[in-house]
Amino acid sequence: MRLTWMTGLLIFSLALNAAVIGAVGYRHLNPPVDVSQLPCAVGDSHLYQRLGLNDGQLKEIEPLAHAFHTRMTDLRSEMQSKRDRLLYLLHREDNPDKLNSLRAQLAAAQEAIQTEVIAHITQIKTILTEKQQEQFFALMDQSMNCGAPSPGVVNR
Repeated sequence: MRLTWMTGLLIFSLALNAAVIGAVGYRHLNPPVDVSQLPCAVGDSHLYQRLGLNDGQLKEIEPLAHAFHTRMTDLRSEMQSKRDRLLYLLHREDNPDKLNSLRAQLAAAQEAIQTEVIAHITQIKTILTEKQQEQFFALMDQSMNCGAPSPGVVNR
């Protein structure tokens, strides 16, 4: 009986060790994906930084871009907290009034994001040359479509 118990413990220990080694090996061979390397991402740079802007254009765009990206960070944070709250309410409460109010807040936050993005693109566009605008919108299209440009999007 003692031999059977020891054999079982040995087999369990070997299985546990094999599982740990397998998990460590898997993580080592399959490192986490760097989001900036995905085709949808532009990387660490913003689209305007890939347009060959002159110094004057850079001086005009950089403060606009900084303000825009700061505002987008704030709006995304607001959206995330509202999504978290929505998930909590859906899970823990059945109050249609609270859910509807939060849905309306999410819609308003999404509208604010879209308004900011459109205004920012309109501002950037006025600073760019026609050639830079074409490149800018082609890059934007590519980033929005995960690397596959939409056919004829620039010439619509």
